[in-house]
Order: sequence, then C-alpha cells, then structure tokens
Amino acid sequence: MADTWATSGIDLHLDLTGRRVRAGLEDALREAIATGRLLPSTALPSSRALARDLRIARNTVAEAYGQLVAEGWLTAQRGSGTRVADRRTPAAALPPAATAELARPRYNLRPGSPDLSAFPRQEWLAAARRALAGAPAEALGYGDPRGRPELRLALADYLARARGVRVTADRIVVCSGFTQGLGLLCQALRARGASVLATEEYSLASHRDVINAHGLQRISLPVDRDGATVGGLGDADAALLTPAHQFPLGVALAARRRSQAVEWAERTGGLVIEDDYDGEFRYDRQPVGAMQALAPERIVYTGTASKSLAPGLRLGWLVLPAYLMDDLVAAKTQADVQSGTLEQLALAEFIRCGAYDRHVRRSRLAYRRRRDRLLTALQRRAPEVRITGIAAGLHALLELPAGRGEDEIIAAAADRGLALEGLDAYRATAEQHRGPALVVGYGSPPEHAFTGAVARLCAVLS
Repeated sequence: MADTWATSGIDLHLDLTGRRVRAGLEDALREAIATGRLLPSTALPSSRALARDLRIARNTVAEAYGQLVAEGWLTAQRGSGTRVADRRTPAAALPPAATAELARPRYNLRPGSPDLSAFPRQEWLAAARRALAGAPAEALGYGDPRGRPELRLALADYLARARGVRVTADRIVVCSGFTQGLGLLCQALRARGASVLATEEYSLASHRDVINAHGLQRISLPVDRDGATVGGLGDADAALLTPAHQFPLGVALAARRRSQAVEWAERTGGLVIEDDYDGEFRYDRQPVGAMQALAPERIVYTGTASKSLAPGLRLGWLVLPAYLMDDLVAAKTQADVQSGTLEQLALAEFIRCGAYDRHVRRSRLAYRRRRDRLLTALQRRAPEVRITGIAAGLHALLELPAGRGEDEIIAAAADRGLALEGLDAYRATAEQHRGPALVVGYGSPPEHAFTGAVARLCAVLS
C-alpha cells in the first residue's frame, strides 16, 4: 500500500507559497482556475491523493477544498468527487487563429483536400489494431530513417501494381507529406551543387516557397493544353512536374513531352521530380501511369496519402534513384530522424489487407459522381462558364466570361458563406496570364453540404 499514491488520482501542478499551507493551497487553486489552467468540470485529486502528493496533512486539503466550494470555485458531490465549477467569466479576446476558425465559411469549394468525412474510420481502426497487436516492441523505438519496412514493402507492391512505378522497397523513403519530401530533395540537390529548379508556371505557392527557402533559383515553365513546355528546361538542374494531372490547370503531360523531359534529364544529368498528388483519380480512362517508369534513375516519384485518405496522416513517400538514397537518408535523419511509426504500421496493414484499394475505388466513383453533378448544374445555370481540367482529380477549372473578375466572384461567394479560390493565386509570375478563372475543389465538402455548395456557386456565377 505504500506506493499506491503513485498510481491514484491525477497529476496536478501547484506552487504553494507563504508560510500558511492552507492559504497557499487555496491561492494556488484559485490562480489555476482563474487563469484557465484548470478548466470547468475538471476532476481534482481526492484530498488523500493530493495530500500525499504535496506532503501535507489531509485535513488541510479537505479544509481548502471546502473553502473553495463555499466561494464557488469548486463543486463537490457524493460519488462525483471535487470538480472545478462552471464559472461564467467575461470572454477573453480570441487569438487570431481562433477568430479565423469561428469565421470559417459554411461551404467550402477550395481545392486541395478530399472529403474528410469519408475517411474510412472503422477500417482504419481495424487495420491499426491488427498492426499494433502484431508489431514487435522494437518498432516503437528509433528506427530506419527510410521508414518502417512493413510500409515500404506494402508501398512497393502497391505502386508497382497500381501506378506502374518501377520500385523496390529499398528505394523508398517515407516522409511527413510532400512538403517535407520536397524540402529534403532541395537540400540534397543543393548539397550536390544544383542551383536552378524549374516549376510549372501555375503551381502551389507553398512549393515555390520551399524551393526558395533552400537557396535554389527557380524558373517557370509555361503550361498549355499538353502540359508543361519542358523544352524550356535549358540549364536547369531539376524540374518539379505534375504529369498525370497538372495542378491547378488540370491537363495531363503529353507523351511527347514526357519523352522530351526524360531526354533532357539523361542528356544533362538533370532530375525530374514527379508529383503524383492525385494519380489514382482518373475518370475518362484508366489512370495515367507514373512517368517514373520511363527513367527510374532520373525521376523521383513522390506520392502521399493526403488526397487518397487525409492530409492529417502526414504520410508521403519518395521513390528515389540509387545515387540520391544516401543523401536523402542523411537529410531525413537531420530533419526528424523518422516519421511516426504508428501511422506507418497502420497504413501498411491498410494496404496489405486490400482496404486501401477498396477505399480508392469507392472514392473514385464518389468523386466522379460529384464532378458530374457539378457539370450538370453549371451547364444549366451558368452556361457561359467554360469548364476544363475535369478528366481526373478533385478539382475543375472554371474559366469566367468576359467582364467577370475573380475577386468579384470570390467576394460574392463569401457573402453567401461559400469559400472559393481564383486561378491567379497559383500564378508564379506576371508574364503569363490566362484570364480570370476559378479553381473549384469538388472533393472538399462533406456529402451533406455538397448540393448547397454547388447551388451557391451557381448563384454567384449566374
């Protein structure tokens, strides 16, 4: 019984000051409640447990609790113990992040996210439970910076089978999403003497920021209906491309341009970084295979679970040429040693048992139906809007008619509680301008909100 104090009650940090122990305890509890360290309804330790923790008399704690109950700071009920009272205090000013959260629009058609409400929770929980039950104890320690072998083996099998990637498990590095993977690649390229990285003219500003932050000069490749104009790579050391489904314009990189990019890489020793962010979601034919298969030693294949499952998993992967492996492993080790083990084990089992394939196929059908509903509604209510980029992915490009501006439409949508994004937000330079357009993410809303979101979109366009 001498050690029961170590496992009873809850931990409670209190600074007792002054010579009068009871008064010091009362003041410490009042301060913890008033400042919000102890939230309403928080259960406090029993008087016996707290007395043992603080090495004071139990009666002292009981008397302090009684005084604070009388003052309204605490409540005490038989069977429920002592808890922090629900005190009505003036609302403090919210921090900017919390204010933004409260101001979040009711409907969201911004691109970049899948339907998070469709995350397969039960199947994921079952896979995570099996994976954790069967994992060796060493899996929970520090491990291989490349990632857990279970996940790398599962990914090698899936990527070869579903995306046509030429890969073995020893060429995969697991990372915390694409952004970290891009940063690691930029770090390795810079260390090897690279100075120039080409990106598509329309692309994510956050990716351009990563490239700039690593000291690489960036050049832009114009994009037309055949994808990036890779003939402009010139003296670049590397190129970041979205071949299967250009983001945000939605076109696929034409076969002849894929060949041109490979020829450039082999001739100059350059590197192509293939961002296959939503390659599983193709609606007009079988998904376009990975470009990496054309030149595995000159192309880095990158993928993530952010569009197929959820960004919150923070899981991505790089399939690397042999000459970059040591550099990437060293960079990963310096960055964070390794990615989270439990998520890796769960995803490995999720893929291995077939749940990942089933989820992707369900999602592909659901997103295609959403795309079709969006097209039907726009063709009926806003026929002057030209819609492109709809053969794949989770977004569509809506080219606005003459006289309509992006800012005007986005502001009108915001008044109706709908969040939209314009194409101009993705433009890297002022030289190329395609005219006003909206990048509409039809994957983002939960199913119950999709009809309302589309109705508001049609209203502001018509």
